[in-house]
Amino acid sequence: MSAWRVFAWGALVPVLGGMGCVLLDNTPDPSQLVCRADTDCGANEICFPDGCGDPGRDIVVEVTPNPNDGLHAQDFRVDTVRPELNLALFGPAVIHGTVVRDTSTPEHPESTRHYSEPLRLTVHGESSLLPGVTRDFAAHLVPFRGMWEVPVGTGAYTVTLTADDVELPPARGSAWVGPGETVPIQLMLPSSDQVVRLDGRVVRQGNLPVNAELEVQALDANLAPLSQRVAVNRATGGFALFLPEEATQRNNLLVRVTSTNDAWVPQKTFTVDPREPLTSPLEMGDFGEPVQVSGRILTRDGQPVANASVSLRGQVGGGGTFQGPLIYTDAEGRFTGRTLPSAPGNVLSLVVVPPSGSTSGLTVQPVEVPRTGALLADVLCPARSTVQGKVFRTDGQSPAPGVRVLADPVGQVPGWPRPPTGGEALGTSDSAGDYVLRLDPGVYRVDFVPPENLPRVTRVITVLPGDESRPQVLASFPLQRGRTVRGQVSEAGQPAPYASVRFYRVANLEGRPLSVLLAQTVSDHQGRYTALLPVR
Repeated sequence: MSAWRVFAWGALVPVLGGMGCVLLDNTPDPSQLVCRADTDCGANEICFPDGCGDPGRDIVVEVTPNPNDGLHAQDFRVDTVRPELNLALFGPAVIHGTVVRDTSTPEHPESTRHYSEPLRLTVHGESSLLPGVTRDFAAHLVPFRGMWEVPVGTGAYTVTLTADDVELPPARGSAWVGPGETVPIQLMLPSSDQVVRLDGRVVRQGNLPVNAELEVQALDANLAPLSQRVAVNRATGGFALFLPEEATQRNNLLVRVTSTNDAWVPQKTFTVDPREPLTSPLEMGDFGEPVQVSGRILTRDGQPVANASVSLRGQVGGGGTFQGPLIYTDAEGRFTGRTLPSAPGNVLSLVVVPPSGSTSGLTVQPVEVPRTGALLADVLCPARSTVQGKVFRTDGQSPAPGVRVLADPVGQVPGWPRPPTGGEALGTSDSAGDYVLRLDPGVYRVDFVPPENLPRVTRVITVLPGDESRPQVLASFPLQRGRTVRGQVSEAGQPAPYASVRFYRVANLEGRPLSVLLAQTVSDHQGRYTALLPVR
């Protein structure tokens, strides 16, 4: 794609007028325009979220046959989209691991032995062809003669191995796994003389115990684990961390203290020098006892907001961070719950999330909660921004009714938290092709799903905070024509029934790679599938 092409939907069009095609410097050819419709593009190109592009290029197909049989997602780059596109799967993609324990001695400097004790395995990564599509796998296993296997989807992974023996630091490695590949990886656990023990104590204040079940863990500056999570002795506050020898050569590392079963103990992270003994205890500070807090959530015109979730979070006494449990408002918009008090001279953040479909929007408000509890002043939620637009049929003139409009948050705008996921905003275009969404400030992927046999259209929009009384209007656009792609999904020459098949286009929006879903379907009992992709 030309470097001239820029993203046209990153901002919303003011209500006073629509945005036409914006010409770039030196008036490039039509395929280099910021597009609003396919007619803005050159021959054989259509308007995608990142500008004009060839609908038959930059396509990646993700096929997930049957995870229960160890067959996870496989990705295929499609050079040319044909009417009949068969998808021949490879066998399972597998990470084949070997774990050994270093047993080196001065006489035998490279000696190891197979490790065959229980361990936990986490595999975290991302598709190598689909930016932003993450994949995670986990297993608890016992290696056989140091060997283990875990089936995964295709992608690039970080593998973390944690032994059940807490005196062994985690081991990490990386693996790039292609379709049907078995990728070897060897991880080594250090010998006992390569592990350094760091002893310490956790107290509330002075010698006062915390009186809660706690765990501690050493982390590096990127929050990657340097030790396992180990329990703190509840009676004495004592703990022992086991670190790789190299970690003790650092100028500092982080020690994070977390409660395992007490919601009223904050999390606190300490910076320590691992080269020196922890002679002073890690002091959680006087974070107080839980107190009652109550209040009322209202709309701007004074109407109650029922069934909204309310939570309090932030820094508490002693410098730790706290996130309280969710509280829900009743029919009158009232809530009552408990929280830790805010730190002296500081505030907590009251986060209000109205239910899906409410006209009231996400609200974050600073509140002071003293150690005696608080009856908070009424919280007035702003209205969610009204986002509206019009969608036409493929002719670009006739309105397109019945188009479902889904908005899923994919990012945040400065100064606002990311809108909660799990409740897609839903609208449907009316007989005039008009649709309305009510959205909190944020970055959204918006999918337009036609009722007839036409492909979905995806746009990415940024909803900015502003005047709630003025709707923010998206540039109107026509639906895209579709072409049917059929084929069979097979594995080892046999049909692969009920496989998930997804077609993506890899785009670059504002310098950020993104995978845009074009079509999704499921193969039938004979492995046959039918998908509808956009075409000029």
